[in-house]
Amino acid sequence: MFFFELSTWLLLVLLFVVIVGATVIGLFAGRAVRHRSEDLREPFSVMQATLLGFMGLVLAFGLSLAVGRYETRRAAVVDEGNAIGTAYLRAQTIAEPQRSESLTLLRQFTDTSIDISETVPGSTTEARAVTTSGQIQRQLWALAGQSLNMAPTDSAPRLYVESLNDMFDSQSRRIYSLGNRVPTPVLVLEVAGAAIALGALALHLATVGRRGVLTVMIAAGLVIVILLVTFDLDRPTRGLIRVPVSPLVQARAEMVPPPAASAPSH
Repeated sequence: MFFFELSTWLLLVLLFVVIVGATVIGLFAGRAVRHRSEDLREPFSVMQATLLGFMGLVLAFGLSLAVGRYETRRAAVVDEGNAIGTAYLRAQTIAEPQRSESLTLLRQFTDTSIDISETVPGSTTEARAVTTSGQIQRQLWALAGQSLNMAPTDSAPRLYVESLNDMFDSQSRRIYSLGNRVPTPVLVLEVAGAAIALGALALHLATVGRRGVLTVMIAAGLVIVILLVTFDLDRPTRGLIRVPVSPLVQARAEMVPPPAASAPSH
């Protein structure tokens, strides 16, 4: 939770201080023991090679977790947009007055879904939006029950009830996916492992000569970028890499024109 609560720029500063700080400490420590480079070169070489391999494995693991969760969130938005569109179309086929009331509530439900996409998971703003969505769901379900009671043998109310259930489930899955983040211990291990590995690399290169300073600084910069991308992928509503809500926006736009289907004559 600690990393998630930081802004993107504050997170970048934190990563820069930790990674570059560890690298600089390694450089100074290497220069301090340079006079013993012949004795320490081999053990330092083995140590830094081992730590670099460990760092690469941990970074790849953390990035794969973040990318997987990001793709899950994108798919959840598409699924909810499709579910809302299906429910809106089927709502047009039920009888009045439930038809008009349900269409209005479906528009409000879609607006609330878009609002949820723009809030920070776990915040009070998200909680209010989720509560509002729950109230709309209860009203929609009550109207669907009335429609089903009025025409228990018709297929339209049954199909509409099924689509409503799918729509509610789709939103629940999306809300859960927004809060499903890479575990904090994994992120801490990434940052700590990268800092230690780069410090060891700087220590080894500093004992060899000054030409390794530029190399280790470039490596530190690349690691910072990888860590920032990993963290940002796990911040779907407040980072630089955000989950697009275009499927929900498109579903809402399709509700602006008059309904394509007329209400049943009976």
